[in-house]
Amino acid sequence: MERCGWETNDPTYIKYHDEEWGVPVHDDKKLFEFILLEGAQAGLSWLTILKRRPGYKKAFADFDVEKVARFTPKKIEKLLLDPGIIRNRLKVTAAVTNARAFIQIKEEFGSFDAYSWRFMEGKPKINHYTALDQIPATTRESDVFSKDLKQRGFKFVGSTIIYAHMQAVGMVNDHLVTCFRYKEVMVE
Repeated sequence: MERCGWETNDPTYIKYHDEEWGVPVHDDKKLFEFILLEGAQAGLSWLTILKRRPGYKKAFADFDVEKVARFTPKKIEKLLLDPGIIRNRLKVTAAVTNARAFIQIKEEFGSFDAYSWRFMEGKPKINHYTALDQIPATTRESDVFSKDLKQRGFKFVGSTIIYAHMQAVGMVNDHLVTCFRYKEVMVE
């Protein structure tokens, strides 16, 4: 079974690649989870975040955006002592800030799903890459999406982070054409 080639031999990474990465997501809770995790990943490996995902789930109220938006400075201080997450003050504070902005987007557009997928005209972009070095770090769409999020008060949402988010939630299919998941994610 051929995969993309970026995944390691780590079972957590393989499971993520084989079951989640690139599958179109339209659930606001899952979209919030990925926005939060992608922001936490900035400057770190994705495997580091995947291994701490259960810790993030516990620390951030099962990714309940309403609850996270109500986190107080006292709660943030408590989170900074939690070894189950990346204890970076800027990233933890950004998660709370982003939850509040996420709710504002839901109120304006009806859902974060409706808001975010409009950057892709409602459907995934299917790329046809044959080698990892062909996959870009950013695109015009991620630039526009990132800029809009920043204007709405989001933090840790640069174009590279947002492109990784778009890949994760299936807004783009960047599985290599030789990967067994390439065709599968187009029909899920």
